[in-house]
Amino acid sequence: MKEGDKVSLIIGKESPLGFSVLINEECEGLLYHNEIFQELTEGQAIDGYIKKIRDDARIDVVLQPQKFKKVIDGITQRILDELKTGGGNLDLTDKSSPEEVKDRLQMSKKNFKKAIGNLYKQKLIKINDTSISLLKK
Repeated sequence: MKEGDKVSLIIGKESPLGFSVLINEECEGLLYHNEIFQELTEGQAIDGYIKKIRDDARIDVVLQPQKFKKVIDGITQRILDELKTGGGNLDLTDKSSPEEVKDRLQMSKKNFKKAIGNLYKQKLIKINDTSISLLKK
């Protein structure tokens, strides 16, 4: 295994740091709480990715691919889908709380801000005081 590889995970016990996971039914790893944007249950099988293989041979995993462009493209598309579903408006902005973004879109505020910045640069959205609006093309 190497960093970035897609792997099969089985969710284990929860600890103060996150969840222990069984990777490819071979070795153990850790999925940190700040990398989780969905509900997980012990015993659940889910795909994940190797984030880091540490010097002490411990393995950190994430649920989203770590290649920036691929991640942002997926998040950008999710925001566009939400905008279309909401009639062209989304009641979140770069000033929204991290909890609001996580609850509404199941993503980190950091990735949300990167994605809306990308959409803004492409002139696809307008960022208002209390919402984001899809621009007509």
